[in-house]
Amino acid sequence: MMLHIPELLTKTQAAELRAQIDGAPWVDGNATSGAQSALAKRNQQLPEGSSAAASAGSRILDALEKNPLFVSAALPQVVFPPLFNRYEGGGTFGVHVDNSIRQTRDGSTRIRTDLSATVFLTEPEDYDGGELLVEDTYGVHEVKLPAGDMILYPSSSLHQVTPVTRGARVSSFFWIQSMIREDARRTLLFQMDVAIQQLAAKVGAGAPELVSLTGTYHNLLRMWAEV
Repeated sequence: MMLHIPELLTKTQAAELRAQIDGAPWVDGNATSGAQSALAKRNQQLPEGSSAAASAGSRILDALEKNPLFVSAALPQVVFPPLFNRYEGGGTFGVHVDNSIRQTRDGSTRIRTDLSATVFLTEPEDYDGGELLVEDTYGVHEVKLPAGDMILYPSSSLHQVTPVTRGARVSSFFWIQSMIREDARRTLLFQMDVAIQQLAAKVGAGAPELVSLTGTYHNLLRMWAEV
């Protein structure tokens, strides 16, 4: 499942975050690349573990915890500390798939990458190129979102970032280990949760049928969750 999460950060929050990271030292983005990715990647990145990345990342983690759409869709068990990259001057990231396991340099966090996320921190009109292209069984999906919006998609997907030919594309990226390993099961639970919330708004949360449906949701979650 691929999901657009609008306004994870407000415009003000996105601008404040940019002000926080823009003046920090950036390094070659291949600092966190696997062998395959290093052949295709040309961008800059805030060093993992830098004070600027840690502070900005904590603000994104806080926004994720407060976002019900993200929680419902991802059912997160562990979120990798957010990283930050910048593409400019033809910077690009060719077709690749994310590593199945990610570990922080200090070894404090190690996760299975079930979901990948990008939070856009630059308005689309401020740069040319830089589209995120994600492939699935339905074709190639082009993503270029307003500052503060996030895209969530399976880490198993082939994806790329097209060359940035004007301006700079700045974003945060990270991975999530979900309580539900399989994408099809996560999708089913997300669809059920959305339907339950929509029904509750129409018939009231105490309706017997809705109570039963909610019970089914939690029983499936209990059956499939890895915690």
